[in-house]
Amino acid sequence: MLPIHRPPQPSSNIPLDCTVLICTYNRAEMLGQTLDSLARCRSGFVRWDVLVVDNNSSDGTRDVVVSRIPDFPVSLRYMFEPRQGKSIALNTGLAATDAAIVAFTDDDVQVDENWIEASCGPMLADPSIDYTGGPVLPIWERPCPRWLDQTRADLWGTLAILDYGPETFVFEERRRVPLGANMAVRRALIDRVGGFDPDLGRKGNSLLGQEQAEFFCRSREAGARGLYVPQMALRHHVPARRLTHDYFRRWWYWKGVSKSRLERLHRVTDLGIDLSTVPRMFGVPRFMFGSALRDLIGWVGAALMLNPTERKRRAMMLCYFTGYFVGTRQIDRERKGTFYSPATDKR
Repeated sequence: MLPIHRPPQPSSNIPLDCTVLICTYNRAEMLGQTLDSLARCRSGFVRWDVLVVDNNSSDGTRDVVVSRIPDFPVSLRYMFEPRQGKSIALNTGLAATDAAIVAFTDDDVQVDENWIEASCGPMLADPSIDYTGGPVLPIWERPCPRWLDQTRADLWGTLAILDYGPETFVFEERRRVPLGANMAVRRALIDRVGGFDPDLGRKGNSLLGQEQAEFFCRSREAGARGLYVPQMALRHHVPARRLTHDYFRRWWYWKGVSKSRLERLHRVTDLGIDLSTVPRMFGVPRFMFGSALRDLIGWVGAALMLNPTERKRRAMMLCYFTGYFVGTRQIDRERKGTFYSPATDKR
């Protein structure tokens, strides 16, 4: 094992380059492994610390963090946020740091020793870069099921896996966004566009959530530029309980529900489609019914051809459509059928 690099502690009146922000809920053991991997990071030119926000955990999360504070190579802080919700915890963490960059990751990852420098380096070198993101590679708790296609990325979001390849590119130019488990954002951008929407963040074990996607809707509207950094890789634990048909169905259904709410907040989708101009049926964009019909036909064909990967992909798109439809009808009842626009929001 390489020795732990211990950078000099900065003066208390000089803002840090980066705070690593981890929001956690009842994953004490894996959180400990994440912190241990962060402790091995080399950061010769980045002044950083780590902030863990405990989102009302009932396990030994506090003890895991506190036990590592004395020997951690940089400042390691613990905060308790009793209000349940991922977005609430994220916003609590953001309010507790004045670092120039906030690097976001999860409580069940393993980072490489160059992760801090790869995350922050592009922004420290180029003021036109507002955020970075990198690959999220799997740590399989059990072998990947044969029905999950590992050659195409359609369903990888279910397991928080992402790999856009070995080349650097600007996210906006390819209409891509990073995963919340591996992104770093300039504090100035957060101050410009705001934090994370509590109505879209996960709460406890809920699968509702599009808080990061909604944040990047606002960042695009503000003209932000993000960079995909292949060297900014980390590995994300994939538990066996997520490698089931039932979990995939629930995840895609709730993604549809969440996306219906997101697209009432922001008319232009991540693919550049202005939803305020498209025809609708029952409040749902009409083109989605055509896509659902093609997915149904594709599912039947894949079943007849005994193609489990294609059948799974088509089935998940149908679950997504169902969730989107249900979510849209709920919103229409709440808002009496009007198309939601931030300009007319009276909340």
